Order: sequence, then structure tokens, then C-alpha cells
Amino acid sequence: MFKKLDKLIVKAFLGPFVATFFITLFVLVMQFFWKYIDDLVGKGLDFISIVQLTGYVSATMITLALPLAVLISSIMTFGNLGETFELVAIKSAGIPLLRFMRPLIIISAFISITSFLLSNYVIPVANLKFYTMLYDIRVAKPAFDLKAGIFYNKLPNYAIKVGKKEKDGNGIYDVIIYENDYRMQDNIIVAEKGSMNMSSDKKFLEFHLQNGWRYQERGTYNNTSTEFIRIKFKEYKKLFDLSSFEMMKTPDSAFKNQGIMLNIAQLKTFEDSVNKIMNINIPIRFNKEIIPYLSGAKLIDSGWKNIPVKISEKSKSYLQLIPDSAIQITTNRLSEKINMIKSSNDLIFEDYKQKKDFWQSYRIEWHKKFSLAFACLVLFMIGAPLGSIIRKGGLGMPLVVAVIFFLLFHLLNMFGQKLADSHTLSAFSGMWLSSFVLVPIGAFLTYKAMRDSQLFNQEYYFRLFKQIKKALQRSAA
Repeated sequence: MFKKLDKLIVKAFLGPFVATFFITLFVLVMQFFWKYIDDLVGKGLDFISIVQLTGYVSATMITLALPLAVLISSIMTFGNLGETFELVAIKSAGIPLLRFMRPLIIISAFISITSFLLSNYVIPVANLKFYTMLYDIRVAKPAFDLKAGIFYNKLPNYAIKVGKKEKDGNGIYDVIIYENDYRMQDNIIVAEKGSMNMSSDKKFLEFHLQNGWRYQERGTYNNTSTEFIRIKFKEYKKLFDLSSFEMMKTPDSAFKNQGIMLNIAQLKTFEDSVNKIMNINIPIRFNKEIIPYLSGAKLIDSGWKNIPVKISEKSKSYLQLIPDSAIQITTNRLSEKINMIKSSNDLIFEDYKQKKDFWQSYRIEWHKKFSLAFACLVLFMIGAPLGSIIRKGGLGMPLVVAVIFFLLFHLLNMFGQKLADSHTLSAFSGMWLSSFVLVPIGAFLTYKAMRDSQLFNQEYYFRLFKQIKKALQRSAA
């Protein structure tokens, strides 16, 4: 059962944790929009699409926001208690720091488990929806934007120019419409004025033109003589299909094989499948595609290695044993066979390398789900003793220190993943690199905090500097 002291520390922790979590999540989501702003602007996204995209991005950022929120809130909690001397009072009552930290260690462990469950069951689905939607937005054309005095060529097979547009955007003057359907003839429509409107279903753009001409050329590639038609009109209606501007609906299955879209069980299944291809299918393919070109290989007896070979100055090369009339044919066939063997070997090697990269990516994602969840507990074990040592509350000093340690954690994660991607490190070593570095730091800080260390006390270093200065002066005298 929780005691009053446990309730006090939990209550002091939950408020900053919730606040810093949503602030951190907001910053990470904004970072995404800053990164992909060029892909999103001008695509005519509706409100529902923006909300969906924001929701998917927020879900994918949770596992990164939780460790930072735990780090900041733990520093703030223990910093506030240290600043108001509550921490001193608790220690003077004979309660050790680890006992005081126990309820928050339990909560941090619960947050770690929650992070893992989200990473395993929720985030793969969110990643799948997010990357599918982002792909559709990237390949979508910019929203229709017709500007005066400039040819607009985003509509398939059309180039449109208006000399002047009214402020309401509907009235247009000096209209030129150039149509090309990739046959020999070209069609041109010229009008003095008109108006343009969207259809009620937003699928067509309607041009109502007045006082103009339509020029049309008819002919075929087989017949050089063409027919030229000119039609004058007082009113003319032209429809443009805007379906090409609509965002595609790519099926989710297009990206389902990516590691970040899979849970633990799926990653293990894909990993085993790829491993089977590398260890079984690739050697079989090598025997089928390369060994047949080596016709002499099947005739080699295993005892050939034991036969002594004597090389003398009178020994002739292989080409010297072939008649002159057959040298050219022999070398050509040999060159062709070598090129075929090299091409087949290169293709098999590239296939093996690709499969090995896929296998490594699945291993990385498998370890990443556990390492990011464990990071919540690791960063708490850094933040709690740091707060008790710093003894400063609020968002000043604690935030600066938290950002430094989180950057260290994030950089180690990035470096570890890059090294694992390049096969310099194993997936285990790469994804747990940050934990290997930060766990000893957390143990050191906990040790210092339990002994009321002056690690971040300015006065302590000022007095130490004065003592060193006096000692140097005495030694000089």
C-alpha cells in the first residue's frame, strides 16, 4: 500500500509529466510539419485529411515523447522538492533516496510497459496509415491555381492562359486554351472574356467563354494533307476534369513489409523467412545459375589436390596448346562464359545483399521496440538523482539539463542505428548502445545523490578553486 509520502511524490510527479508529455509531443509533431512542409503546401488538403495526418504523426511520436517527458518531469519533481527543502526533511527523517524514489520507479516501469505495448500494437498500424497517406500527398498534384499572364500546364493535355482575372476569381479576360491530345492536330480556343466555376461535386472546372474562336486541325500521320477548321462562337462551355488533382487512395498493403509497420510476432516471421532465403534459396540459385557454366567442375576428382605439379621452363600455356585457327573462337567463347558467370554472380550477390539488409532492418526494429521502452526507466534513473542534486524547480535549469541528456540519448540511438544499418554493429549492440552508455551514468548520479553530492553546486567549485589558488600561491612562495 502507498503511504502518504508515496502519494506526495506521485502527485508531485504526475502533473509535470502530463504537461511535459504533451509539450514534447507537440514539438515533435511540429518538427514533422517543418520537415515535410514542401510536400504538404499547395496540395489542397481538407480539414479531415489534416486531422488524420496529425493523428497518425502523433501516434508515431509517442515512444519518443515518453522518455523525454519522464526525464524532464523527474528532474522537475525532485528539483522542486529539493528547492523547498522537502527533500532535506525527508532525508533527515532517515528515509533513503531509493525508498523515496520507489513509487516513481514503479510508475516509470509502468510507463515503459505501456510504451512497449503501444510500440507493438498501435504504432505499427499508425506508421502504415501515416506513410501510405504521406505517399498519396507527395504524388498528388498541387491544387488548381490559375494566375493571370502565366500559362498553366498542370491539367493533362492542356495549357491555359488568361490575361486578366477579376478580384472574385471568377471573371476572366483574354483567354487562350491550348489542347494537345498527342495526335497530329492541335486545337486552340481563344475568347475575349468569360467566367470559371467549380462544379457542384468539385470534380470539374467549368469555363463559360464569350466572343471567341475555336481552331481545329484534322489529319493523320499517314496523310500529310490536313483539314483546318475555324469556328466562331458567342458562347462556349468547356469542361476540365479535375480528377487528377484528387489524392490517391493507395492500399495499406503496399507498405506492409516495412519493419516499422510490423509488430514483434510479424517481425519474427519476416526475419525467419528472409533468413531461410539467404541460407537455402540463395545457395540453390547459385548452383542452378553458375555451376552449369563451369562444365569442368563436375569432372574434378577430389584427389586432384594431392597430385604434385611440376612447373618447368619448357611448360606451355593453355593457349599455346590450341591450334592457331581455334584461338579466336576459344577466347571469344571463354570471354562470353566469364561475362555470363560474372553477371549471374553479381545479380545473386545483389539479391543476397538486399535480403541481408531486410533481415537486419527487421532485427533493428525488433530491438528498437524494447530499447525505447526501457529508455523510460533509464532516463528516470538519470532525472531523479539529477533533480535531487541540482535542487532547482521550474523549467529553467531542469529543462537545460534534460535537453542535454536527451540529445545524448537521441544521438546515441541514431549512431547506433546507423552503425547497425551498415552492419558495423549487430542490431542488438546498435539499438542498445544508448542504454549501455546511460545506465552507468544513472548509477553514478544515483550514488552521488545518495551522498548529497555537490556535483552541481557553484559555491562548491568556487571554494575548491580558491583552495587550489591558495595552495599554488603557497607553493610558489
